[in-house]
Amino acid sequence: MGDVAVGARSGHDGEEGRGRPVGAASPAAAGASASGSEAGTDRDGRVTDGQGGQDGRDGGFDGRGAGGAPPPPRADQAKKQRSFWKELPILIGIALVLALLIKTFLVQAFSIPSASMQNTLTEGDRVLVDKLTPWFGSEPERGEVVVFHDPDDWLAGEPTAEPNALQTVLSWIGLMPSAEEKDLIKRVVGVGGDTVECNGTGPLKVNGKALEESSYVYAGNTPCSMDDQGGQFKIKIPQGYLWVMGDHRQNSRDSRYNQADENNGMVPVDEVIGRAVVVAWPINHWSTLPVPDTFDQSGLNDQASAANVLSVAPQGLALAGAVPFVLWRRRRIGSASER
Repeated sequence: MGDVAVGARSGHDGEEGRGRPVGAASPAAAGASASGSEAGTDRDGRVTDGQGGQDGRDGGFDGRGAGGAPPPPRADQAKKQRSFWKELPILIGIALVLALLIKTFLVQAFSIPSASMQNTLTEGDRVLVDKLTPWFGSEPERGEVVVFHDPDDWLAGEPTAEPNALQTVLSWIGLMPSAEEKDLIKRVVGVGGDTVECNGTGPLKVNGKALEESSYVYAGNTPCSMDDQGGQFKIKIPQGYLWVMGDHRQNSRDSRYNQADENNGMVPVDEVIGRAVVVAWPINHWSTLPVPDTFDQSGLNDQASAANVLSVAPQGLALAGAVPFVLWRRRRIGSASER
């Protein structure tokens, strides 16, 4: 009977079925099954995926695993999810380093603590100070508004302002000075080689030229102050120093009133942090801080230029005297070698 069973199966399948494992479907049947699966629906009315499964449960297109359970996350996806938290301390470190570099070499914000530069700057304004150009040898010029370290206890006895939360954070990352730093902001009136003087109520004179200061001196103030505390003066500024004054002339403790200090009221150029270029905050006070036109008048630089020439003259004379000696020595050495 076993032979009959084998013969009957063989006759049913024909020659194409020989050698195929028992239970394997013929190609035609498989094609019909696939075609029927693609064109039909299952008994619940859901469209099958054409692979013999429902909704991709048998490896269909939606990527679910066996039994319809979502597949576990791939290793690269898990790595991406964890990488942000690993990189966060690095990003914070880079931000702090950049902030320190910007604060040290490029720009720094300062808060105006008093009314000594009113109305150019009012109390509470934030200014941005250019710290880059001094690294290339640039020095402050007349008319510029500069921030500088306290030269010799100019702020002695002045109360220290309590910083708010924003200032504390900005000072911590280096974008603003700390409350302990004692810095001032004034306008440069004279540079090395200049002669600056005040007689009566003014005008203020630099190298004998009267300055027209109505565009920036506080309304109602006189350019010079009539007092015996330092408001009347005539001073020659040596190289490497600045004479600074506030725009609120009758409410500014500047070079005039510090002539008893070790620098005779002048500010060493080395103490200058940088030039204030922009009022950045509040928004309604936003403005640039250009040099007033009065400092561009002709003849203002004559005396300073002459002083610079005199300061260079000794070095120039020494160089000029050394050239003939060097030429003579070279000729002598050449003559000796020919012998």
